[in-house]
Amino acid sequence: MKLAIVFSWLNQYGGAERVLEVVHDMYPQAPVYTSLYRPEALPDAYRSWDLRTSFLDRMPLARRRHQLYLPWYPLAFESFDLRGYDAVLSLTSGFGHGVITSAETAHLCYCLTPARFLWSYHAYIEREGVGRLARLALQPTLKSLRQWDRLAADRVDQFVAISRTVQRRIQKVYRRDSSLIYPPISTDVGVSASEPDDYYLIVSRLVPYKRIDLAVRAFSKMGLPLRIIGDGRDRAMLERMAAPNVSFLGFVGSDAEVREQMARCRALVFPGEEDFGITPLEAMSAGRPVVAYAAGGALDTVVEGVTGTFFREPTPESLAEAVLRMEGLSCSPDVLQAHAAKFGVARFQRELDQALRDLIDRVRA
Repeated sequence: MKLAIVFSWLNQYGGAERVLEVVHDMYPQAPVYTSLYRPEALPDAYRSWDLRTSFLDRMPLARRRHQLYLPWYPLAFESFDLRGYDAVLSLTSGFGHGVITSAETAHLCYCLTPARFLWSYHAYIEREGVGRLARLALQPTLKSLRQWDRLAADRVDQFVAISRTVQRRIQKVYRRDSSLIYPPISTDVGVSASEPDDYYLIVSRLVPYKRIDLAVRAFSKMGLPLRIIGDGRDRAMLERMAAPNVSFLGFVGSDAEVREQMARCRALVFPGEEDFGITPLEAMSAGRPVVAYAAGGALDTVVEGVTGTFFREPTPESLAEAVLRMEGLSCSPDVLQAHAAKFGVARFQRELDQALRDLIDRVRA
């Protein structure tokens, strides 16, 4: 099978990039086509990959301020020459599904979500703090991009969603059915569950849609210890609103250190709505429960009263109430780890490879 992998952009490191790494391990000879690549933002291992970038990668400031070139992304992905491949596997949260392939090439889209900035526009733009004049100026561009995005979805032979929430979005936005394959998590955490210390934990980029502000406000009022691992443009604002019981640890040096913090926390706090969310399952792998907002991928991974608890309103008060319920909840580390194991890497690789090969057979037939 001659395969090409398509990925939206490589200018930050998070859950999507970790899924890409697992896919690349499956097909190490497959080139990765992406709009742009910022090496210093990604692990060194990426430097040895066959990465093929679009013309956007050579534009001024594009790697750091990729939003400046928003109108050009359709052209960037349509410019890739994908002739000669048996299959194209796109992993995308924006534009990557719009590559052009021949009739003989099977295109499987592993859809992380239809682009939030196009299809969840009002919530996205509000949290990003975009001013009124900028919003008005963006409207014509966004309308054009939505039209392109919807039509580009017709080029995909099969959609695969990462959660039930994303399945519903694909149906609503693209009018396409999709199968479901949950993203992979590493269940070999390298630490054993022990008695927890007296702190709660967040592991996240500090950006608006992650809603770390809800947790900072809730824990500042409750006085319970909260540690936050991660960095981002919201950090200064969050530190200003935080009480002394909230600690900002920044980027922690290694995965092993993060796992050690997870294994010792009272529970992981997951305050935003994510398309899936790998971090809660990593905490469960370390034997720790989760306090999560009852939306998005958390509904697929957290079992109320068994692996954690939900808060149902995006407010500090609702989150605080869920934390207090967690204080009285006893979650078995063995049950937590067994639940997380259902989302392991081997399962993901087996299901994705089978879906890809089945699609190739259908296209050839």
